Amino acid sequence: MQPLELISFKLCPFVQRSVITLLHKKIPFNIQYIELDNPPDWFLAISPLGKVPVLKAEGQILFESAVINEYLDEITPPSLHPATAIRKAHNRAWIEFGSNLLISQYLLATAKTPEAVETQQNDVLAKLTILERELNHTPYFNGENLSLVDTAFAPIFMRTALLSRYLSIDIYQKTPKVRTWANALLAVEAVQQSVVTNFPELFIDFLKKSNSYLVQ
Repeated sequence: MQPLELISFKLCPFVQRSVITLLHKKIPFNIQYIELDNPPDWFLAISPLGKVPVLKAEGQILFESAVINEYLDEITPPSLHPATAIRKAHNRAWIEFGSNLLISQYLLATAKTPEAVETQQNDVLAKLTILERELNHTPYFNGENLSLVDTAFAPIFMRTALLSRYLSIDIYQKTPKVRTWANALLAVEAVQQSVVTNFPELFIDFLKKSNSYLVQ
């Protein structure tokens, strides 16, 4: 297979979802990083939404991480989705929930006042409580095998690990099953290798430049 071309931003959690899938399934790919605050014209010309990730594959341009991951999964068996239609739909629904949790986490990380931090922290905690009720398997979302739900949530857990040192509470205190799942995913080699080597420094530096109250 000709290596796929993934266009990325070094801190984007949605891109990271696709990188985890590519690495776990051992799909040959090249990655090109751009600056989202100053995207090149060639990128804007090919990205309908002006966002990453964008994947160049088979002469086509694919966008949106969930769509890209579905494509990657379909071209390289075995599938990272459950076998039945209802379980696939169930997993896709929780991937969407993960996208909403990522947004809540971003709003917490970039909150600029103590009041905003408290509001967004409560929102994240509420979503983690909902997630806790859904987790019935170990070590991963569906059990023994990594799935696309896992690749969708791993970026959240990686950022939570970095943010935890700045939070006044243990974010997983009331969600032990989420904690166990997070620890399992952070131990996966494909997850560990899915970001640039200086990701922690870049992430905290981004928060400082965003005037995040947490890292002041």
